[in-house]
Amino acid sequence: MHKLKPITPLGADTARVDQIGTLTITEVVDQALASVSAREGQLDAVQKALPLALPGIGKTATQGDFTAFWTGPDQWMFSADHNQHELLAAELKQMLGDTASVVEQTDGWCRFDVSGTALCDQFERLSNVPVRTMSSGDVIRGTVEHLGAFLWRLGDDRMAVVGPRSSAASLHHALVAAARSVA
Repeated sequence: MHKLKPITPLGADTARVDQIGTLTITEVVDQALASVSAREGQLDAVQKALPLALPGIGKTATQGDFTAFWTGPDQWMFSADHNQHELLAAELKQMLGDTASVVEQTDGWCRFDVSGTALCDQFERLSNVPVRTMSSGDVIRGTVEHLGAFLWRLGDDRMAVVGPRSSAASLHHALVAAARSVA
């Protein structure tokens, strides 16, 4: 019998937290993720079946336990607390049936939350995304260093970075290096 043990995207037993000057970089490991793509002609049916209003381009929506952000035409990434919704994709598929394609994404992505007063200075060194003009709830797919990622504005001094799990170490290194350059 295998004795499997879960690890974080950075390969540890617990989430990593880095404090650099006024910035805090936190590895987020408590969120389940699932992608939803409405099938052709089914967008209205998808919207009716879900417990939240689907967000438009570059936006997020939250209702109850669920948050969704727009990822492309008729496509969204859903997030929920992992302890409450470990089988998020299965839950969404049960709600949506044949109106949408639902894919488990939890272990395909990593997320780092960055907070602090030097947030905009840090991200201006990392990306061409206009972070100073982003409002809370805005999401833009762009690059961080050379990596494709979603930048999700959580608040005035808070940003989530969602990128490929296979690039977690590179993404973390870029975030830390940029934080040190503004500290």
